Amino acid sequence: MGETRSFWNDMRGFWLGLLAVGLIGTIYQCGNLNPETRAPAIQGAPEPQAPKERFGIIWSDFLVDSGEVKSGQSLSHLLSPAGLAAGAIANIAESSKPTYDVRSMRAGQPWWLAYREDSSQTPAFFIYQRNPMDYAVFPLDSPYGVKLGTLPTDTVIERAKGIIQEALYLDLERSGAPTSLALSMASVYAWTVDFSRLQKGDAFDIIYERTYVAGKPTGMPRVIVCHFEHRGQSLPAYRFDQGEGLDYFDSEGQSLRKAFLKAPVEFSRISSRYNMKRFHPVLNRMKAHYGTDYAAPSGTPIIAVGDGVVTKSAYTSGNGKYVKIRHNETYETQYLHMSRRAVHVGERVRQGQTIGYVGSTGLATGPHVCFRFWKNGKQVDHLREAFPPSTPIKDDHIADFEETMTRLRLAIEEGGEVR
Repeated sequence: MGETRSFWNDMRGFWLGLLAVGLIGTIYQCGNLNPETRAPAIQGAPEPQAPKERFGIIWSDFLVDSGEVKSGQSLSHLLSPAGLAAGAIANIAESSKPTYDVRSMRAGQPWWLAYREDSSQTPAFFIYQRNPMDYAVFPLDSPYGVKLGTLPTDTVIERAKGIIQEALYLDLERSGAPTSLALSMASVYAWTVDFSRLQKGDAFDIIYERTYVAGKPTGMPRVIVCHFEHRGQSLPAYRFDQGEGLDYFDSEGQSLRKAFLKAPVEFSRISSRYNMKRFHPVLNRMKAHYGTDYAAPSGTPIIAVGDGVVTKSAYTSGNGKYVKIRHNETYETQYLHMSRRAVHVGERVRQGQTIGYVGSTGLATGPHVCFRFWKNGKQVDHLREAFPPSTPIKDDHIADFEETMTRLRLAIEEGGEVR
């Protein structure tokens, strides 16, 4: 009899246990309906994954096809195979035009087509990546239109340090920096250093920032501070904004930006200098050379070294295709032997604007630009001219600049982070 009672007691405990488990499960499930009263997660259970989102769309809700725009392809070429009618495609293009003109799409840029993950599998969105950062989303259902967006970015501070042994491009690459940093440096020092005259032994120590999209760098690196040793001269550059936009200043608070750039082409070499007794390679006789020749590949952009007005855009048998610019009452510049001119007489140009392209028209033995410089109506050697800087640090910004300069100098000297 005792054994029988023990058996039924055991069974009762078993069924009560099952009932308790069922109640707990029910309570737990009900708790999930209300996040405020949700029961704690079971230890060891995987955390729920957030839906994957791209371009503002829940990516996991769609079947996605992708590719790149091919040469000659239009929106119609990309959407017709997906089953969209010609009229719908025309409406999409027209409705989107005020925000983004689909005729601006370029070959080589990626695209995506998102199809509904149901029995219809009809296309819902077309996404076109305009550049590494910006994209356009076209809904493929009426009402049509387009939404422009920008991918999330990260800004990373990096550093490059080295001594020029061969060429700036190669030595930057050897230090682990992008070769495009050379162009960023050239833009910082464009008014003070002729980058065609860099020499072995010049040294650089640069802290710069880069923008990353999805872990990949995009755009040009931006110099924050640079300590540059050129021909035995120390040339520091500190980035600072005194209310007129970011600019670069030396340790005395003088702007590195001058009235004129040092050269009309980037990263060329000087093939012939200003010389009153130069032997002309075409005429085969002594003839004064009143300019500086910068050798560069045909088609290289030629830029205005300063703001001004175009006074001549013409052709002569000696000069070839050339442009002349008056900058003010004192200075004029001229650019000879162009393959093509990009400005016309009377046009106002800005410093750094492309005014033509390197060629070998006129009396020239190879592609180059002969750069001539006038001062008070007389041609002079521009490499020997000293030009005043533009706006220095203003009195009411001196304290802020000195604090910034000290912080950036310590970052360079101590190899620490920019704070």
